[in-house]
Amino acid sequence: MMKQYETVIGLEVHVELATKTKIFCSCSTEFGGAPNSHTCPVCTGMPGSLPVLNKKVVEYAAAVGLATNCTITQNCKFDRKNYFYPDNPQNYQISQLYLPICRNGGIEIETEDGARKTIGIHEIHMEEDAGKLVHDEWGENSLVDFNRSGVPLIEIVSEPDMRSASEVIAYLEKLRMIIQYLGASDCKLQEGSMRADVNLSVREVGATEFGTRTEMKNLNSFKAIARAIESERERQIDLIEAGKEVVQETRRWDDAKEYSYAMRSKEDAQDYRYFPEPDLVPIIISDEWLDEIRARQPELQEEKLARYMDEYKLPEYDAKILTGNKHLADLFEKTTEICHVPKKVSNWLMGETMRLMKDADLEPEQLSFSPENLAKLIGLTEERAINSSVAKEVFEHIFNENIDPVQYVEENGLRTVADDGALRATIEEIVSNNPQSVEDYRAGKKKAIGFLVGQTMKATQGKADPGMVNQILTELLQG
Repeated sequence: MMKQYETVIGLEVHVELATKTKIFCSCSTEFGGAPNSHTCPVCTGMPGSLPVLNKKVVEYAAAVGLATNCTITQNCKFDRKNYFYPDNPQNYQISQLYLPICRNGGIEIETEDGARKTIGIHEIHMEEDAGKLVHDEWGENSLVDFNRSGVPLIEIVSEPDMRSASEVIAYLEKLRMIIQYLGASDCKLQEGSMRADVNLSVREVGATEFGTRTEMKNLNSFKAIARAIESERERQIDLIEAGKEVVQETRRWDDAKEYSYAMRSKEDAQDYRYFPEPDLVPIIISDEWLDEIRARQPELQEEKLARYMDEYKLPEYDAKILTGNKHLADLFEKTTEICHVPKKVSNWLMGETMRLMKDADLEPEQLSFSPENLAKLIGLTEERAINSSVAKEVFEHIFNENIDPVQYVEENGLRTVADDGALRATIEEIVSNNPQSVEDYRAGKKKAIGFLVGQTMKATQGKADPGMVNQILTELLQG
């Protein structure tokens, strides 16, 4: 009988915080910029330079902790993690080991079979990011860019509570949504402002002991994470089945080749020779300060979901999709505030917007059209100034170029032909030119009217109101 295996997964998620300046100096955290242009003696590790803590980092970390049901460590401190690597200018990283700012939390996810499951959060700690090595593709050199060095991070360490790639993705999506709602980070995986390292082991179903785990790095999309998990699970099972041992190590995932390879043996905490950071005083988070942070917490997805169903009378399906992304929720609320027809706004966002996003492979954060222009378009359709096919054509221009729909409709003569006299004359001419269709309709073939509607729309360049066309045609054919 074949053995059954269970995958055990825990994640270390690094999130760059949305502060304007770095964690211990006043250099900019802006993404991009010429190499080494956002640097100073502190973040390049010059001898004699001293760190000064950015208060906003502590506030963001505590806010994420509160939103993920953690206990906040009100008396915490920084530690020095010692290791030698070319992108680490001081030869140590300022992090937190002994007293991390947040502990013992958890978030609830929905599993594939619709059940609710809580994924535990062991801790969240604050630390500084390292620089970035840029490898020369043609030569054998590596260059280092310290712009990222000293950018504030929180590391969210989960418990090993996930059992599949789908649970991992559900956890990461929920985590990303919470952090984006808080405004603590934009969580763009492609820019590295959210990065996940996967700790994975396998064991026989029913076993109580964990297997030997590996850690996988270089995962910069949810799809890559899912592929890496499946690949590593298979690799470890193959080793066990062949009677070999899984080695505890750090592996690098190559998404193009869908293959991981060993980087180094996995370090334990003692390998880093941690000790309390001598250049920074302990952080005391008073009850008053914590209450201030708590009072500033925004409306998160679950509260928003309930409000959309109650205040806007949206179906649960609509509300779930719209609140599933903060950018989409903001777009919905701002547009609704202008045009006051929430269900129509929801229809445009969930229909045409989603379709065009899928075609262009865009995330909601990349949408560039304004709520004002979507509201104007909805206004034009509500007053029947344009018909639905023209509205879709105009929306495509709004989506791509954020054009003013009112101006665009006027300039391109797209207003609906609603003048009953002119429209009636056009339809009468079409009826007289198509006696066969008239005869078919009167003989009981009601579908024949469709051909006449099509001819009318063609004659009016798609600008006629289909409802009015149908009404006049029916009247003429039955007369």
